[in-house]
Amino acid sequence: MHLAGIARALAAWSGIALALGTGASTAQEWKPARNVEIIVAADAGGSSDRSARVVQKLLQANPVFPSVTVNNKPGGGGTVAWTNLAQHAADANYIATFSSTMLTNQILGVGKLTYNDFTPLTIMLREYVTIAVGADSPIASGKDLMDRLRKDPASVSFTFASAPGNHNHVIIGMILKAAGADPKKAKVIVQKSGGQGMTAVLGGHIDVFVGAPANVVPHIQGNKVRVIGISAPQRQVGSLTGLPTLKEQGIDAVFFSWRGFIAPKDIAPAQIAFWDQAFAKAVQSDEWKKDVEMNVWAEDFMASAATRKHLDSEHQLLNRIMTDLGVVPEKR
Repeated sequence: MHLAGIARALAAWSGIALALGTGASTAQEWKPARNVEIIVAADAGGSSDRSARVVQKLLQANPVFPSVTVNNKPGGGGTVAWTNLAQHAADANYIATFSSTMLTNQILGVGKLTYNDFTPLTIMLREYVTIAVGADSPIASGKDLMDRLRKDPASVSFTFASAPGNHNHVIIGMILKAAGADPKKAKVIVQKSGGQGMTAVLGGHIDVFVGAPANVVPHIQGNKVRVIGISAPQRQVGSLTGLPTLKEQGIDAVFFSWRGFIAPKDIAPAQIAFWDQAFAKAVQSDEWKKDVEMNVWAEDFMASAATRKHLDSEHQLLNRIMTDLGVVPEKR
């Protein structure tokens, strides 16, 4: 065959290969053809609800979504929402909020569902814990709090949301441990949302709020609460500027929660790829940057593969921390 003939043959085969490749790619693409439902593993007003509604707004700005709705299903420390999600196996039109509570539930035996029963999609942010009291509280600093706990661990009531053993509970345990007190003797009241916990402290019914900064910041500005400390390794900026850390007050309690989204088990690779792209696009928007600042979050975006790796390592870490704190038996 002459060189010209060889060239024409190669061109023809290249065109066929390209067409086949394009066809395969098109066949693998997926996008939602109907409403996407975000199931929130908490009541309205808390961090999970805020993250879901921010993401709802960002996804609705993406023309590939016909519509996006939010459905709050509080209860059982998230197990009600996650049980509901599990009923939609292989359906990528349903996603749910999740956080480290899913891992701590498993460690404590609170729920049977684990992240391996779902498809982890993304971790979008991290959130440090804020410890706050009412403006007229006799507890004015980390030292005051530690002194009271040393004298009588049960003399201080703590409130947090939304499940025993979660990141907020871990911080309470760390605080008591730093005071030389038994974490199991802490007087804690678990709320359905951080908003409810903050209301209880503002009403004088509970001494100390432990939870998301966004539940506290509006009341700082109104001089209704006093922040005892935040669980960050160093002072933060933005709305938290000037607030002391627990660490700088000699309290060894540095920890944070992360928040993200999961899908039902057995969704297709093309559907996972779609969600990877959708979340990546969302966090690149200026609107997301504004929401991060407004809600006092820290960006910590991970796609699906990185999220699963993080969950594997985080499970081991939390199991060790909670065992050290006496929240779970040593032999568990």
